[in-house]
Amino acid sequence: MAIDEEFRRFKQVREELNLTQAAFAEELGIGATTADIERGRTRIPGQVVKELLKKYHINPLWLFGESSQKYLYTDKVFVNPKVVTVDRTGKDNIVLVSAKAAAGYPNNIGDAQWFEALPAFTIPLPEYRNATFRGFQVDGDSMTPVLQSGEWIWARAVDDWDGLSDKNMYVVVTVDSVLVKKIRKEKDSAFVNLISLNPDYAPIRVDHNDIREIWQVNSKLSFDLEPDNQQVSLQSLHHEMRELREEVKKLAK
Repeated sequence: MAIDEEFRRFKQVREELNLTQAAFAEELGIGATTADIERGRTRIPGQVVKELLKKYHINPLWLFGESSQKYLYTDKVFVNPKVVTVDRTGKDNIVLVSAKAAAGYPNNIGDAQWFEALPAFTIPLPEYRNATFRGFQVDGDSMTPVLQSGEWIWARAVDDWDGLSDKNMYVVVTVDSVLVKKIRKEKDSAFVNLISLNPDYAPIRVDHNDIREIWQVNSKLSFDLEPDNQQVSLQSLHHEMRELREEVKKLAK
């Protein structure tokens, strides 16, 4: 590559960001303008290379003409299981995490002995093959009417953060809790919102760096086989009460 390739690519980044030389300099924390760098009069300082990587994911090797990979994402979030137990045949167990055990889950997330002490089993069905599953007991009513407190859900380990969908439910293990929620990402942000199905619960905003594991819910085990007519009626009443409150607020104004 020509010796001035780094200057050409530096200018290319600025133009793609639609920034003036002065604005780009301010973004990178350098002098009043980037003109001298773009003209090849000044070498690109190491601090600028660092800022380009940190803010815009620009691969330093690409910048200096040593790679065809322009972007490098150093903030990739790993949410795969930290510990997996297996049965005598070497197949992954489905470890059961009760509501009581969930309280200690974040603090023991890398402790193999802690997980081995939990009950575990396997399900000989094709839906549970070629993936790691874990069982979690639902605690609380934040995901009603779909999930009831005391029910068990089976969830598949998630490896790819980018593959998360706001249409699915997930078990989210943070630094201090285990939550069953939907996940809504914030655009161009390190934060996500954990959403409950029960409207009484506000979204929980979490830095994705505080998330340790994510499991996608794919099935549940319920012991209540009777139609929950009372739940339907309560849900309807709850909705009507909310509408009534809104009307009262409007009249008060």
